[in-house]
Amino acid sequence: MRMNKMLTKPSHTIALCSIANFINAADRVIMPIAIVPMADEYNWDLHGQGWVLSSFAVGYMSSQVFGGSGSKKYGGKSILLISVLLWSFSTLMVPFCAPSINLLIFSRVLLGLGEGLGLPTIFHIFAHTIPGEERSRAFGYLVACGSIGQTVASVILPHMSWPWMFYLFGFMGIFWVLAWAVLYQEARTSTEEEFIEPPKVSNTNVSWREFLCHWPLWSIYIAHFSMNWSNYIIMQWLPTYMRRTLGANQSSIMFTAVPYVMNSLVGVVAAHFADSLINKHKWTTVSVRRLMTSIGLLGPGLFILFFSAVDNLPLAVFFVSLSLGLSACNSSGHLSNHAEIAPNHAGITFAISNTLATIPGILCGPLTAELVSQSHGRWFPVFIIAAGVNFVGAIIYLSQSAASQVL
Repeated sequence: MRMNKMLTKPSHTIALCSIANFINAADRVIMPIAIVPMADEYNWDLHGQGWVLSSFAVGYMSSQVFGGSGSKKYGGKSILLISVLLWSFSTLMVPFCAPSINLLIFSRVLLGLGEGLGLPTIFHIFAHTIPGEERSRAFGYLVACGSIGQTVASVILPHMSWPWMFYLFGFMGIFWVLAWAVLYQEARTSTEEEFIEPPKVSNTNVSWREFLCHWPLWSIYIAHFSMNWSNYIIMQWLPTYMRRTLGANQSSIMFTAVPYVMNSLVGVVAAHFADSLINKHKWTTVSVRRLMTSIGLLGPGLFILFFSAVDNLPLAVFFVSLSLGLSACNSSGHLSNHAEIAPNHAGITFAISNTLATIPGILCGPLTAELVSQSHGRWFPVFIIAAGVNFVGAIIYLSQSAASQVL
């Protein structure tokens, strides 16, 4: 009976955490869609919209390390429950805060705080409960469900009044909290969660300096930063770019779902392909991580340049879909690498990585608005910077990454 529980627990864990990421990702794209009618209703200029969009990243960046260290100390179950409860409550608050842009920004910061606790906690849970040969698939499904959440939101939200966009996913998060509290069982000693595959070296007392002194870790941090730079631009500004530059009408905003469909499909296929390279074709783990990260950074960098060069809506959607789709390969690349080089501290290393990778989320709102304004409506500088950041990140990861335990 115990063996049966051990065999089924990983799939149940992946499913519950992936559903949480579905809601997490959907909540992030509500505002970029809703801000078009909200800006018209409340007369916000481009810079005001930029601060509303970027305020999420301020909260998101602030709570990452608390998520990683808190899940290690108090357990993944309780921290993830608090995380989803907080971000769902802040989503429900938006319609009440919208008349005051300051209150709205506060609710967006609160949303970021809640979501910032989430992914580091999930990485901690996966490092403890998912066997190594299933790890690419676990992260692949996790990221794919996030993309599906963005897809569903992009398809259905343009047909709703903007307040109900926030009510729908806010209540969905509350229902998930109830399911998580009942269904997830945590294997835990008096001090820490148990590993399904104990690491070779169990070094629990590590100084914070160690998290910043290893190049294999920095290669992950930089690759994550690079991936997020272009992803935040697409997530925050694609509906506005399509509406203001490509002339899309309100119903055509649904095409913003296509890149997320591509992202989820590529993520699942890439995850199974990566695991098969390791299990069937006997590739080394580091070779697979480098291959998938290279595809996940160089491909999006190239296609975002093509996207910026066309003014035809279907062709633009095609190129941005290829860009965001290939980005999903990173889930089987540097995102899976945390549990290999720091299995005892995967939640914390991901928290540091995601904190640094949230800097683009803070900068992309006001910086994009400033670049477009100074360029008299031209978006090319925005996209060429994003492509350059991706190329640099790929080179650094290729040269400095590893798959052996360093912490």
